[in-house]
Amino acid sequence: MQKPLKPESLLIKDIDTASQVRKAIETLEEDIAFGYMHPRERLVEDELLERFGLKRHVVRQVLAELEQMGLVERKKNAGALVKSYTVKEVIDLYIVRDILETNCARQITLPVPPEKLAALEDIQRQHDAAVIDGNLHVAFRMNLAFHKTLFALSDNSILTELIALAAQRTHVIRSLTIVIPQILEQARQDHHQMIDALRTGNQDRLVELCRGHLLPSRDAYIEQHRRLAYSDERAGLKPQPG
Repeated sequence: MQKPLKPESLLIKDIDTASQVRKAIETLEEDIAFGYMHPRERLVEDELLERFGLKRHVVRQVLAELEQMGLVERKKNAGALVKSYTVKEVIDLYIVRDILETNCARQITLPVPPEKLAALEDIQRQHDAAVIDGNLHVAFRMNLAFHKTLFALSDNSILTELIALAAQRTHVIRSLTIVIPQILEQARQDHHQMIDALRTGNQDRLVELCRGHLLPSRDAYIEQHRRLAYSDERAGLKPQPG
């Protein structure tokens, strides 16, 4: 039996709610990725209600989606918190990213024809401008678009989807480096070298660049985690679980 059509007013309301949810998710995603919100920081429902003008059940939907993205975790008696990783979890996650991304790079047929490089080069021009202008929002989104387009060249949609999901979980980890101009510039240079490897058919170089591209954020997070643990130990504080 065919489902009855919704009145146009209800359809518009559904679209508006979906748009509000997406905007809230993207804003909080960037707050976490840019380090405006720190690991273990609480996401308070009442504050989100006021900030985004959403109903409580919609705020809970936003938090549920952020949890599914690996950006938020729920703790008993604490509610929703920005995800925090142990050193082992970071190492394990980046081992997975290395396996996925380097294998994907090896599946790309090289050299990539100029017409297939055009979309990637266009995205990189936008990333270049954002990094030079210090526009973190655009740089962040163009970086995601660059890697999505790069790995899509493998013609393996399941692999590229898994890469995106694993990368999404590292927003908290990358928050230490994503706002540092020198590291943003290095990422920009890496992108240009990846494009050159695609153009010239240098698969080993492409794989090497994909692997090295992961290291700065991983190493910075581990270093800070160990430094904070050492400071807590010196101060006689108990290490926090996880």
